[in-house]
Amino acid sequence: MKVSQLIALTYKKSEAKVFTLLLLAGILFASCEKVVDIDLKDSEPKLVIEAEVNDLDTNHVVRISKTIPFTETNRFNSLSGAQVVLSTPGGQKITFTETEKGVYKSPKFAGVPGTRYVLDVNVEGKVYTASSTMPLAVKLDSLGFRKLSFFGEEVIVPLAYYKDPKEAKNQYLFRIKAKDEEVQESLTEDRFTNGNNVTETLFTDLDELAEGDSLEVEMRGLDLPVYKYYFAIAQISGEGGPPVAPSNPNSNFNNGALGIFSAHTIFTLKAVVKLK
Repeated sequence: MKVSQLIALTYKKSEAKVFTLLLLAGILFASCEKVVDIDLKDSEPKLVIEAEVNDLDTNHVVRISKTIPFTETNRFNSLSGAQVVLSTPGGQKITFTETEKGVYKSPKFAGVPGTRYVLDVNVEGKVYTASSTMPLAVKLDSLGFRKLSFFGEEVIVPLAYYKDPKEAKNQYLFRIKAKDEEVQESLTEDRFTNGNNVTETLFTDLDELAEGDSLEVEMRGLDLPVYKYYFAIAQISGEGGPPVAPSNPNSNFNNGALGIFSAHTIFTLKAVVKLK
């Protein structure tokens, strides 16, 4: 699920919670006196900015949209006409160009690990600013697979092998694709593995993963605010266990914008599922 969809889901869950409370109150009072008509008003649209810069030589992308009313079907409510500028510590300014409605792309360049980037988005007469520091790169050494038993059923799970640097606190996001489809994301940090050789079990919903299937794992190195943002979304959506009470994750943008600006590293490995 894309970040914009999760943001919309989070925003709608907050409205749904209010609606449920009002509905219950209406039912309670109706049992005492008469039927109460509930008028659920849609909240004012909020600006959503999804921005990424990585260490690959590519066109980096910023997506700008607005949240949609509770009563509408989830979609990308794109917003045109923004001015998007990325700044580096050396004073370089990189301007993003709108290539389609609500989608802004930079010229090709590779972000530099260890660099703090600042993104300014000027839209509808207001400037929204966020910063993110790209961590030092950590590479995947290899991928492996093992069988695990869950409630009497055996499933194949992917394993990611890498060396966690001892000198810094590290946070990672794994994107797992099987059979050419992105199926799940997995978050982890080095609180208990700092400086170790790590074997990361990537728990997914791949119940039908079988020997001979193709698999791709993308490992992203995140700075701490970005990790906390994705962790909050995982909790709200129930991916990290039972869902928590809906609330907007803490964005690193100012002026009330939703979304996140992430400067991260990327390392990708592909493998064919094979058990030893």
